[in-house]
Amino acid sequence: MPFLAAALDRVKPSATIAVTDKARVLKAAGRNVIGLGAGEPDFDTPDNIKQAAIKAIQDGKTKYTAVDGIPELKEAIIAKFQRENGLSYKPNQVIVGVGGKQVLYNALMATINPGDEVIVPAPYWVSYPEMVALAGGEPVSVVCTAEHGFKLQPQALEKAITPKTKWLILNSPSNPTGAAYSKAELKALTDVLVRHPHVWIMTDDMYEHLVYDEFVFTTPAQIEPSLLDRTLTVNGVSKSYCMTGWRIGYAGGPAQLIKAMATIQSQSTSNPCSIAQWAAVEALNGPQDFIPKNNKIFKERRDLVVSMLNQASGIECPRPEGAFYVYPSCAGTIGKTAPSGKVIENDEAFVTELLEAEGVAVVHGSAFGLGPAFRISYATKTSDLEDACKRIQRFCGNLR
Repeated sequence: MPFLAAALDRVKPSATIAVTDKARVLKAAGRNVIGLGAGEPDFDTPDNIKQAAIKAIQDGKTKYTAVDGIPELKEAIIAKFQRENGLSYKPNQVIVGVGGKQVLYNALMATINPGDEVIVPAPYWVSYPEMVALAGGEPVSVVCTAEHGFKLQPQALEKAITPKTKWLILNSPSNPTGAAYSKAELKALTDVLVRHPHVWIMTDDMYEHLVYDEFVFTTPAQIEPSLLDRTLTVNGVSKSYCMTGWRIGYAGGPAQLIKAMATIQSQSTSNPCSIAQWAAVEALNGPQDFIPKNNKIFKERRDLVVSMLNQASGIECPRPEGAFYVYPSCAGTIGKTAPSGKVIENDEAFVTELLEAEGVAVVHGSAFGLGPAFRISYATKTSDLEDACKRIQRFCGNLR
């Protein structure tokens, strides 16, 4: 009898974590490596948020909390949803988890039965299909090409829906492409969903505030209020508030679903860290003026990376609307020979040879469901980005 669970056969390790770990190992060995794999802002957590955490410790707020979040944080989340998204929730319709990933995972675990299908537009965050598989469901990948801005088209959504479809997972702005859906694009998708009342919508809005060029963010339940009762709107403080390590995510949704998710959480992790929850209260209720300041820098970095990558032989890099990723095609390099003598047969070979030859760590696009491409996170200091892009230009120029 095998010791490990058969469910592990259905999932793969995270490619984004793998490339970050490999870059760390090479750095530790003395290699000059620029890691562009991690989706983590290089900006520090704002001081007022840090001070709120320190005060929580000093005030003795270090005990267990309610499984699904302290009342004060729930109220801050409710106020945020109303203020920024025009969505109204009650405390029993809100849950706080250990990062957005746990919120998504708990929702799938609480709702998926064997054979249930979940539509996952590709390119997708690497964890979506794996979480669906762990929950016993069937991820249904729908390819969204660069021609359509890496965005799900209503006709493709309509075609993918079957009687077994339980969820659509929609991430805007997107990890890995940075693509963001306009109001009109979302309306076209919600029109399809209105016609299929058995399909629920899980919207991952983690990069909500990271948008550029006057882009206006909206979320599906805001566009089509009739979908509110079958939409889980997921968000968190990790990206916009530079709080990745604090591990606080949250969601608003129907009370019955939220209760089921809390049941899963109560028998797994229990409550998120009490101190991190108080820091998140300050993040949501406190000053927001640092976000546009950070975004200005992110936009400058995006424009630098897009410009420099488009000067690399065999690379084509679209300009994304949001997040802090670019998703360039490396199709023009396939079939060429690297300085090592190895042939670039696919995007995984491209990123492997790039790391070996130039010490630049990026993630291959096939891990996100669409290649040949690669993802770069530009949430790192500008000088490193410029150096990395020069190395990519040199690597591509040396391909034969």
